[in-house]
Amino acid sequence: MTSYTNVSINTAANVYFDGRCVSHSFTLSDGTRKSAGVIFPARLTFGTGNPETMDIQAGRCRIRLAGTEEWREYTAGDSFSVPGESSFDIEVTELLDYVCHYG
Repeated sequence: MTSYTNVSINTAANVYFDGRCVSHSFTLSDGTRKSAGVIFPARLTFGTGNPETMDIQAGRCRIRLAGTEEWREYTAGDSFSVPGESSFDIEVTELLDYVCHYG
């Protein structure tokens, strides 16, 4: 999905890893929370509280889920899911544009 209607957006940017990841949180009219942002080329580790699904809008990355040794590549149009109370390593090789779905 490239656009959402009837949303409430948090205008304060979420800035992580010294600016290598920047996003904005938004809430749909039904209360569903999401974020949209970019990750600059880097190798980072993210933790999750709740389950997350990330839709890749543009760019290229490799993901390794906690407890696995395998890296998988993702590009525009792909998505991946991460369990709650977990983590994943991400290596961004081309500026990554994403939408993250929580829960």
